[in-house]
Amino acid sequence: MSTSLRLGVAEFRARPGRALLPGVALVVGVACLLAALVLSDALTRSVDEGAPLTPSTVGHVVDVKPQPYSENPNVPKLDAALLAKLSGVGRAVPVQEGQADLLDGNGRAGEHRAEMMVQQPDLVRWPLAQGTQPGADGEIAIDKLTAYERNIKPGDKVKLAAADGRPFEVTVTGIMKKGGLDSRPILVAGPVLAQKLDPEPFTKEIWVIGGARDAVASAAGASYVVWDPAPDADKIGNDLTYILLPFSILALATAVFVASATFRAVYAQRQRQTALLRCIGAQRGPLVRRSLFEALVTGAIAGVGGALLGGPMAWLLARTFDVTGISALFGAVELSPDLLPSLGYVILGVVVAALLSVMAAVRPAINAARVSPLAALREAENEVPPRSVRRLRLVFGVLFTGGAAFLALVAIAAKGTVAAPLAVTFSAIAAVTGLFWILGPVTVPFIARLFGKIGGTQWKLAGAEVRRMPQRSASVALPLLLASSMVTFFLVVLGGAQDMASAFANEERPDATVVDAGERPLPAIPNQPEAAASVVLHKTKDGPAGVDPEQFKAWLKAQNVSGGDELTSGTAIVPPHMDEKPYVEADGKQYKIVGTVPGSITGWTPIIGGLTSGPATKVLVALKPGTDPAAFRASLQAALPNNPTVIVQTDADERAEADRYMHLGTVLMMVLLGLSVAVAVTGIGTALTISVQERRKELALRRALGVTQGGLQGGVIAEAIMLALVGVIGGGVLGFVYAEIAILATGIDMSLPGLKVVLPLVIGAVAVVVLAVVAAFGPSRGASRIRPAAGLASG
Repeated sequence: MSTSLRLGVAEFRARPGRALLPGVALVVGVACLLAALVLSDALTRSVDEGAPLTPSTVGHVVDVKPQPYSENPNVPKLDAALLAKLSGVGRAVPVQEGQADLLDGNGRAGEHRAEMMVQQPDLVRWPLAQGTQPGADGEIAIDKLTAYERNIKPGDKVKLAAADGRPFEVTVTGIMKKGGLDSRPILVAGPVLAQKLDPEPFTKEIWVIGGARDAVASAAGASYVVWDPAPDADKIGNDLTYILLPFSILALATAVFVASATFRAVYAQRQRQTALLRCIGAQRGPLVRRSLFEALVTGAIAGVGGALLGGPMAWLLARTFDVTGISALFGAVELSPDLLPSLGYVILGVVVAALLSVMAAVRPAINAARVSPLAALREAENEVPPRSVRRLRLVFGVLFTGGAAFLALVAIAAKGTVAAPLAVTFSAIAAVTGLFWILGPVTVPFIARLFGKIGGTQWKLAGAEVRRMPQRSASVALPLLLASSMVTFFLVVLGGAQDMASAFANEERPDATVVDAGERPLPAIPNQPEAAASVVLHKTKDGPAGVDPEQFKAWLKAQNVSGGDELTSGTAIVPPHMDEKPYVEADGKQYKIVGTVPGSITGWTPIIGGLTSGPATKVLVALKPGTDPAAFRASLQAALPNNPTVIVQTDADERAEADRYMHLGTVLMMVLLGLSVAVAVTGIGTALTISVQERRKELALRRALGVTQGGLQGGVIAEAIMLALVGVIGGGVLGFVYAEIAILATGIDMSLPGLKVVLPLVIGAVAVVVLAVVAAFGPSRGASRIRPAAGLASG
């Protein structure tokens, strides 16, 4: 065995805990990586299992031959005439999809209609997770997400609305393996029931059972193409694997930062041993190789530990996604990732952790081997670099910080251009490098000093320890600072985007809009006491809507909207983007344009006065001041018990929908970026473990002078809280500043979200502090167990 290997093995035998300490962060980092992969596998498996199947009896698939875009109405179609031709060759079965209205527990339709999949009883296309396939006309299968949200089980009764709007009851015989994306229901029905729900379904393709390929192609004609069945055509493969992967890679990068800082501290602890080895003739090469061998073994062990934790972490993420509603965005719920990793994932975890561990140890190992024996044998109670090093650090730190400020100004000056986001990115990198990497030993103790002034004795002692080891403190704070700055940045930017979306949602809109969920003609809408005015929009053949001119003007006045004063029978009002046209065509006639109104107030539809012969498709309502839109909806729907598909859309619904998507995006970003924060917090635990080992004599002396065990524990925990606050507040300020710079650089009229992002940031900061306290539990317990006599003798 070589000298390097013998030295490495000896270190593991003598102090296994210290040798393995740098691997703690890698354990969490690898766990995040494998959790992302395992959860992505579960998500992919869930989606693929619910993908539609092609029965083995299907021999040919007929579809329209791809053609260039054309407005010619005589394009080939998959219609009854084609079915009749193909039926002469074999059994022709149309694969059809339609829409239906699934009523809720109150017997009302929702704003989002259900996708209806037509399935022949003997040709199963949609696999089930529970129950049996629908057979009779009064049976359906429903997607698993809708079943989960509405607590529907096989055998339960639900209500649907027929094509004419009348409600009727059906039995749910099965729960599909497929889930509806973003809570949009999906149901499977037989041909007879499907015809009752949607008389004009869309034909996606035609299956042909039996017959030769040439005969099928000849019967279809030149405008159609005949394909071989593709059983896995609708499966997505591994596309979803890469959704969570970037965030796990970010967590791994954070783990490398933490591991590198820990390696540096461990090598500094044994510098006396290194110096003695150098004095007796050891060369730098074997010492560096020893350190890298230790790092390789540490990484391999950390990889195994991370692989074992990956499954449980994936399970926790899956439950978090269920609780927060993120799962609905993917059409999956109650995912069951494997708790134990496969052999391939274990090998991946070991290889990744070992390589990253060696990468993290290279620079600390080389620096430790370069220390001269004489300098290493000296006692050093703190990290005080030579004056030349401090001067060089100051010069480079100022240069990088000044460069960051310059690039930030360039980004603002070049707002709206391609160069602006690049300037913001490089400015942020330069700011972090200058302020918290190069000048970290100055910046971090400065921030810690501020906390020391507002606390008691424990805070002052914690601040003194940060100042005693400024390089180590900066190395510990840097990963947490980076993670905190990213969380703050994305939270502030998403908050600004949410405000912008709310501004769009707050455009002039009707207080309430009454429509049919399935675009059926509306019945007579009874007047409600909450309504100040209303106008009925009538359908025309060409798209514009016809109204009673006086009703429309009265409604505009109640909405405080101008622009329709000149509307009379035979004239038109249009949105601003159409005001250059002299007239509007509808039902073969031309109507002179006499004014404009905001497009958002009419749904961007031209309005024609006096053309009220068509069916009513929409009623625009202006509510009286102080009216609750939800109360108006409830009273109107109560007045229409026999019309369950009539729904009321309110201005508040638009804002709530925009807020929901922004909220889900914010939660998703915070959860995934929180992985990096969790990895960064492990650095606090490892740094405190090393700190307690180095200060055994000092801690023993405190015990001899009467400090209680609780006092020692409190001191270590105070140091953990201080380091956590330095990272959280420093990163928070940095992230907030660059979020503002990024918003200014986009050139988009987007304001800062203000105080509403403060609460999530405060909750996140408290969570980080709690994690830091948990990470400090082991070191604090170790400090409290030091006996005065043994500790003083160890010096």
